[in-house]
Amino acid sequence: MIRKPTPPSSARLFPDATSNQPPAGVHIANIDGASRGNPGPASYAVVVRNADGEVIEKLAKNIGSQTNNVAEYFSLIAALDYATTHNIRALRIRSDSELLVRQMQGRYKVKSPDLKPLFERAAKMAKQIPYFAIEHVRREFNSDADALANVALDSAGVPKFERPTAKPAPPPAPKAASTPAATRSLQARVVDGMLELDERLDLPDGTEVRLDLRIINKQ
Repeated sequence: MIRKPTPPSSARLFPDATSNQPPAGVHIANIDGASRGNPGPASYAVVVRNADGEVIEKLAKNIGSQTNNVAEYFSLIAALDYATTHNIRALRIRSDSELLVRQMQGRYKVKSPDLKPLFERAAKMAKQIPYFAIEHVRREFNSDADALANVALDSAGVPKFERPTAKPAPPPAPKAASTPAATRSLQARVVDGMLELDERLDLPDGTEVRLDLRIINKQ
């Protein structure tokens, strides 16, 4: 019995960008979806470049309250729609959503009922393009699409989520004002090199005092 070879994982549905030799004139589409709240106010963005790396189109739209994954699929469908309506025959998608990329490659199953119809629509549209590839990139390499999606949310007045900052420490309690030392003027005379007071001090033993001498009559 002859066993059929197992196809590589990248051939399960759509290849990644390095699985085969791309034709000349490949367009690049960076895509991204954003959701503030997840689910919450959402948007998608697409930045399309021609084979020379020049930006030829920017797409962005608010799509109401959606999850981030739904917004990611909206961005993919928007990029595919642009490619098919502009007769682009070679398209490479770059996305920072690993879930989206692996699902489109057939490596991850699509379990979410919200994503299944979007996945099916995207897969059908991608098959209309003679060369289609999709690859995962880190967010820093998808910054233009990410920024564009957030601009769409900002223009709609959607507030940004900011990380909570630590509350400033309360100012230290003011120190209690020290009681000024009591002063008293006494008169004394020197006897054998020692001071002899003219009156008794009514102070407990161990009390520290400071003497500022002012010589009245030096004999």
